[in-house]
Amino acid sequence: MNGTLNKVMLIGHLGDDVKMHYFDGGNCIGRFQLATNEVYINKTTNEKITSTEWHNLVVRNKAAEICEKYLSKGDKIYVEGRIKSRQWQAEDGTTKYTTEIQVTEFTFLTTKKETAHTKQNQDTESVKNTNFDAANEGLPINDLPF
Repeated sequence: MNGTLNKVMLIGHLGDDVKMHYFDGGNCIGRFQLATNEVYINKTTNEKITSTEWHNLVVRNKAAEICEKYLSKGDKIYVEGRIKSRQWQAEDGTTKYTTEIQVTEFTFLTTKKETAHTKQNQDTESVKNTNFDAANEGLPINDLPF
């Protein structure tokens, strides 16, 4: 194989709200952390262990604005992107390093806003459907309408 591949696929929960940074010229980036969990059983103690890995994600421009608008801490998201490492000089003169996921595609799996809206609709529907007498039209429950 002559080529190389740098592709990441993650499903996880946001560790915090999306933080936006705007640049001259109208461009922007959004940054947030994504938590992925691995759960396993310790064979010696039979204890359930959860190991969390944190990923630094970066989204750009319109995608960043969409993420900021709809995502908040705890929401579940699927992302695709590539790994990018970078370095910079801190104010104290030290060199800092970070590894980030440059997001190219994403799908919202659950959002708190969506979950709250769905729960509200389910509560409203359950209230609407509690009156079974009108649908039954006075017939005994066992009788078939034909």
